[in-house]
Amino acid sequence: MSAKILSGKDIAKQIRAELAEEIAQMKADHDVVPGLATVLVGENPASVSYVTSKNRTSKKLGMHSEQINLPADTTEEALLELIHKLNNDPKIDGILVQLPLPKDVDESKVLMAIDPGKDVDGFHPVNVGKMVVGEADFLPCTPAGIKQILIRSGVETSGAEVCVVGRSNIVGKPIANILLQKAEGANATVTLVHTRTKDVPAHCKRADILIVAAGVPKYVKGDWIKPGAVVIDVGVNRTGTTESGKAKLAGDVDFDEAVEVASAITPVPGGVGPMTITMLMVNTVKAAKIHHCID
Repeated sequence: MSAKILSGKDIAKQIRAELAEEIAQMKADHDVVPGLATVLVGENPASVSYVTSKNRTSKKLGMHSEQINLPADTTEEALLELIHKLNNDPKIDGILVQLPLPKDVDESKVLMAIDPGKDVDGFHPVNVGKMVVGEADFLPCTPAGIKQILIRSGVETSGAEVCVVGRSNIVGKPIANILLQKAEGANATVTLVHTRTKDVPAHCKRADILIVAAGVPKYVKGDWIKPGAVVIDVGVNRTGTTESGKAKLAGDVDFDEAVEVASAITPVPGGVGPMTITMLMVNTVKAAKIHHCID
């Protein structure tokens, strides 16, 4: 048995094509161009890469994009003042502050300062609360991407046993809440396991859909997986470098073992990763529609 590969890269490309058409239609029919502001404090190489990619993608889709780069010694007060300005800027529908922030800046205070209607990352407590009660405007981007992979790959979630490995606020908790909702692409029975769970493999083996966001390379082994299960590997771990100097990447699932047991699996790279930025674009377009009362 060899699992079907669920390509997040291909699904993200499909969604972006749909978004480009939607954005062009909004401009033609309503003279509205969705606007995204990305804020980067300091020069962390990974953060620079992420923000540049988000800015490039939004422009390619035909959106208004503003990338604001601030020095590493930017004060919390100055950053909050900038967010206040962006909250009141009619050209901006979505605000993303790239984490991590410098140690002297309170990340929680900064994220709380973003207008929930412009919180396209979906991390503001107001948006987290809406997600939990099933009335979300904006779902967190990586979990939203996982949901789209399942839906667009024809994976049945209704009535399925789902096991989520990892309880982070970014992936584990949100995807567990999303999949248990009474909604399309959800209606699952969800178990969430973590570092204090007794016998993690036993929970994994019962899952029809196994979602792994543990942050540990090759943590889930092939014999932890129920034969025929669908495996979504969220992990991206650097495990070394190739002879050409490129980073070697591994997921949180032992892919070589899992591919022989699962019915379908996301690869690393090219699985969940490409979906995250795409869903940020989806949220920004949705924010623009809400702001301009477009159905």
